[in-house]
Amino acid sequence: MTNEAISRVFLEKVVTFAAVPEDRCVMERADPDLEQLMERASRGDEAAQQALLSQHRERLRRMVAVRLDPRVAARVDPSDVVQEALAAASELLSDYLQKQPIPFYPWLRRIAWERLVKLHRQHITAEKRTVTREATPELPDGSVAVLARLVVADNTSPSDQAVRKELQNRIRAALNELGERDREVLILRYLEQLSTAEIAALMGSTPGAIRVRHLRALERLRVLLKEALG
Repeated sequence: MTNEAISRVFLEKVVTFAAVPEDRCVMERADPDLEQLMERASRGDEAAQQALLSQHRERLRRMVAVRLDPRVAARVDPSDVVQEALAAASELLSDYLQKQPIPFYPWLRRIAWERLVKLHRQHITAEKRTVTREATPELPDGSVAVLARLVVADNTSPSDQAVRKELQNRIRAALNELGERDREVLILRYLEQLSTAEIAALMGSTPGAIRVRHLRALERLRVLLKEALG
């Protein structure tokens, strides 16, 4: 397939991707009993505290799996990272419940993220790579492939299959050209499946600003890929 044909297929798909409403891209996890659970937990109910932590186990595991470098994954299971994060969160939960500075899941994810970055630093620095606390670990190939499938969509015909590997490579290159915060919005929304409000809490922004950044990042990604594909 020629570059012109690849470009046409991609641009058609990415426009569709950008137009998908948020409620189809992001699984909202509204729990009508959450406030009651948090109230019980704040009163010292240990069962409620454990339930509050455990209900987000799979979301945390998805985050770790999305971000975990293969060199670290060969030594560390995502479930172990999550378990350590939940243990740390349990120690900090009472203080969080008193102050509640941000929504619960973004707070919990932040603890897991710190553990994940620490693991990358420990394992990858040994291979002469520097990973600081502030740095975002590079997105693994598997996660780039997932993002490529989301962009191209799942209803591709056999003729589109030849495009997928090329798109994966182009998407990684284009993602690397995006600003760090723009790139992070796309990863948080489409790979971690966070809501706009959760992304805003994590990034210290507002939902409105995140919506604008998200659309701008998608447009920038589209332009970068159009340039790369010619």
